[in-house]
Amino acid sequence: MSWRSDATSSDTVARLTDPAQALKTLHWGRNYLYVTRVETADDPHGGVDVVVKQFRILGLRDRLRRRFRGSKAAKSWRVANALIAAGLQTPEPVLLIEAETETGPSFYVCRYLADVQEARYLLRAANAGTERQDFAAVDFPHFLEALGKMARRLHDAGFWHRDLSSGNVLLRTDAAGKTTDLYLIDLNRTRMGKALTLSERLRDLSRMPILRPEHQDLFLASYWGGAPKGKSLYLFYHRAFLWKNDTKKKLRGGLKGLRGLFKKRVAHAHIPDAPADASSRDRVVWDRLSDQPHQHAGRFEKLRVRLADAPAHVAEGLVIAAAAPRIWRRYKELQADLHQKPVEWQGAGLCLRPWPDNPEMPVRMVEELGVRHILIRLHPWEETHAAEEELARALHERGCELSFALPQNRELVKDPARWHAAVERLAAAFTPYGRAFQIGQAINRSKWGIWTLGEYVALANPAAEILHRHPGTELIGPAVIDFEHHVTAAVLNRKDLGFRFDVVSSLLYVDRRGAPENPQAGFDTEGKVALLKAIAEMARNSTGRCWITEVNWPLWEGPHSPAGRSVSVDEETQANYLVRYYLLALGTGLVERVFWWQLAARGYGLVDPADPANPRRRPAYFAFQTMLRELAGARLERVVSVPPPARLYLFRRPDGGETAAAWSTGGPSTVRLPDGRQAEVGAAVRYFRL
Repeated sequence: MSWRSDATSSDTVARLTDPAQALKTLHWGRNYLYVTRVETADDPHGGVDVVVKQFRILGLRDRLRRRFRGSKAAKSWRVANALIAAGLQTPEPVLLIEAETETGPSFYVCRYLADVQEARYLLRAANAGTERQDFAAVDFPHFLEALGKMARRLHDAGFWHRDLSSGNVLLRTDAAGKTTDLYLIDLNRTRMGKALTLSERLRDLSRMPILRPEHQDLFLASYWGGAPKGKSLYLFYHRAFLWKNDTKKKLRGGLKGLRGLFKKRVAHAHIPDAPADASSRDRVVWDRLSDQPHQHAGRFEKLRVRLADAPAHVAEGLVIAAAAPRIWRRYKELQADLHQKPVEWQGAGLCLRPWPDNPEMPVRMVEELGVRHILIRLHPWEETHAAEEELARALHERGCELSFALPQNRELVKDPARWHAAVERLAAAFTPYGRAFQIGQAINRSKWGIWTLGEYVALANPAAEILHRHPGTELIGPAVIDFEHHVTAAVLNRKDLGFRFDVVSSLLYVDRRGAPENPQAGFDTEGKVALLKAIAEMARNSTGRCWITEVNWPLWEGPHSPAGRSVSVDEETQANYLVRYYLLALGTGLVERVFWWQLAARGYGLVDPADPANPRRRPAYFAFQTMLRELAGARLERVVSVPPPARLYLFRRPDGGETAAAWSTGGPSTVRLPDGRQAEVGAAVRYFRL
């Protein structure tokens, strides 16, 4: 393979080091690995896929190590080339990219091998005794023999890998299941050019998680070419390594909160630095991958700001305390009435942003999905909204009900005149297409520019006055994010808020609790919705109506994900949670709309936009589409009592027939349908026409 002569041009380097160009996330942790594409002289149009491993500098230790030993990417590059020269296998090294500053990331680029698998999954099955069922196409004894022989060649050639674990070995097999190739990866800890001692050899071998004695014997016999040497020492190292890993996991779990409090937050490499002269209140930049702001201010910086604003927070607390008794009384009434009468099941909506790479695709997908309620997020800090206006026009012509969100940022909070001008411009441009406008976005998050509710009120009052100049306009807000309804109550009962919200909105994420049925402080999704409704009905600044204007479950897709690794899920789980959330929330009859954020986005959208010409529809897309089709125009008649962990909702269709929607929150379950049939249900909602 011959690479382009300009493979190290600035354009190529910019593409390879930009996670936005990632086709797929491979690993998201201390370092970030992703697949992208680079052109070659042999194939300048299609190119080949490569893996980019991004090494971040996370502290003083990393800076010193880089200064005196070189970067981890450079170490990976040297070892990879040395391994190949020694006749060992590793994915072909392509490029080494170093940052110009000692605090910047370094990148190691190698060929992506699509037809291999990690040894970790094979060994996990072998340790569980299921390798024959789970990997029937792999000759496992032959794999162990090949692994032992490869490790011996590695050590004899003077390489001490120092992390020879199952996740760092890739294997390829032939049609007979024989292992034909073994590739070593994660090379930055490797030491070269030394004669390994017996202890060093066995320490390397002990990291391979081979747990069954007969498999250990086969592995070691293959390594030594006969009777194993130092078997007792190997077992000692092996047990010590397992104990070390188990202890680290327990310590990480027990000290997670404490470590998080004092550990310095390190931004992803693609996020720009805050201006050097920015104050603690203003250290916010835009993260283009997750499509949201990033707050550079650390925990203690934010704490200092909160303490400085203490009088304002005390006043907010008094407002909440005064409203709490009547809110709680109404909440208990709503809970008692829940599912006591039929509910018209409608209001499933979708959030959109323009898609510059394929402007017509969102409109086609909205029609394909069959969703009619659309919320378009506008960015008032931008000077032009031609793409948003064209999107709104096209959807309006197709009969969609449009609403618009007007988020703020720190610049607009500090510059009221600019905010006023932006709202005037957007109101004039978009009221022909829709009359519902959400004022604000995540007002309880400092990264969105607001530190006190007084700052929000200073934005909301003039925005409401401007929007009310357009007859029939509905005002939505205050758009508090997550289950922090006390902030909603504080805003809705302020005396200085000079208008009433026609619709109380909440960005009611529950992803930090996992499944939507899981409780938080005693409230599951239905309870959170009921509490929101109680706050809206008992507020001085609200008509009592409620919408959920944003929700999603983030995906395991590196820095594209809008939340942390601990709350990210796989695509199938996202699809299951989406439908269950809609059923739970809209099934209460207490909210009129629920909007998923958003259609096309890496990290959380219904569609993966990596290939604009042929975007991949995720499982959540089809789950959403099926839900809309099966329940179109339906009425939720009742929630049928079934043995937990199963749940069953009974709907009446417009044609007079009935549809049951059922699922289980705790593994496969058997439910009896209203027509007497038995049905197996699991995490994915199933629909049964009765």
